[in-house]
Amino acid sequence: MGGDADSGASGPAKGGGPSFTVAAAGDILIHPPLIEQARKDAKAEGQQGLDFYRLMAGVQPVISRADLAICHFEPVVGKPNGPFRSFPDFLVPPQITTAVKKIGYDTCSTASNHTLDHGRAGVKRTLDALDEAGLKHTGSARSKAEADKPLIMDVKGVKVAQLSYAFGFNGREVPTATPWVVNQNDFARIKEAEKGARAAGAEVVILSIHWGREHHPEPSSGQIKLARRIARETGINLVIGHHAHVVQPMEKVNGTWIAYGMGNQVARHEVPSGLTEEGIIGWFEFRKRGGSWDVQARYVPTLVSIPPTETDAAKTVPADAVQDHRLIDVAAALRDDKKLTPEERARYRLAFERTQGTMLNRGAAQDGLKPLESLPG
Repeated sequence: MGGDADSGASGPAKGGGPSFTVAAAGDILIHPPLIEQARKDAKAEGQQGLDFYRLMAGVQPVISRADLAICHFEPVVGKPNGPFRSFPDFLVPPQITTAVKKIGYDTCSTASNHTLDHGRAGVKRTLDALDEAGLKHTGSARSKAEADKPLIMDVKGVKVAQLSYAFGFNGREVPTATPWVVNQNDFARIKEAEKGARAAGAEVVILSIHWGREHHPEPSSGQIKLARRIARETGINLVIGHHAHVVQPMEKVNGTWIAYGMGNQVARHEVPSGLTEEGIIGWFEFRKRGGSWDVQARYVPTLVSIPPTETDAAKTVPADAVQDHRLIDVAAALRDDKKLTPEERARYRLAFERTQGTMLNRGAAQDGLKPLESLPG
């Protein structure tokens, strides 16, 4: 897996019980400028087609280090040569899945408001592409049998289940003939799915959930209410939220970490807001103490750099302006990249500090939440 999850190299941790790490990030949403970037990067390597690896490679050191790395794959996959579509009915290159695997992801949640953009055929094409890339997945399904089987992974000898649910599907109803095609948010269904995973042998259950209000850094009252029920009335060990496309805080409720919104892992909205380019990778250290799991939460601020647009070209653009879309581990870039311009350095520090403020604004500092790597001086 992202680390050595399937190697069986578990063994007791310092605390005496089994332990493992989880990295989880926000929305992967491929807009047209990112497709053009992948085409440019492939050409630079002397290749035809699309290569998304260089776009995402900046987070590979973190993602690949985790024992289990979880992505949220939001859009529907199209055919390798297109046609491709953007908002509101996404159809993205399947080549993105190989880059997601290459940087170290093991599994992806696939329940989102875009899951049904292209019906059952789109669901099948997306899951087929994830399979071909070697990525596990949950949240949508090609058959009832697939939907009914919990996704349980062996992570350093621990059976870890992943669930995936979404609030709705942009006005599309889940077909009554195939209610299993995608999971829709409902507390009773989520609770039942956790029970099913436990019955199938899961020792740890992680919920990926698509919820909240787009572009709002604060969780909605609906998110908070559902999070509290999940934390108090189920045994789910960790909740990973996405959909807002901006970072939302984490908090610990009744001993369970809730990450309300991870922001975007990689996206390029038509009108970038600054916040939509910022995201986090959540880093969670699970350690069994006695009969229960203790989870320590950390986060890694990320940023998608954006080159000047055609509109900007009419203005005076600095010669050292950003040339490419790149996903950046902010702290690592500030630590290691000595060639940053003053403007880049200032932008990265802003991303880190703004993300930190958001992460901690529901009192998570008192429960030990901090960045995986501090902001360099």
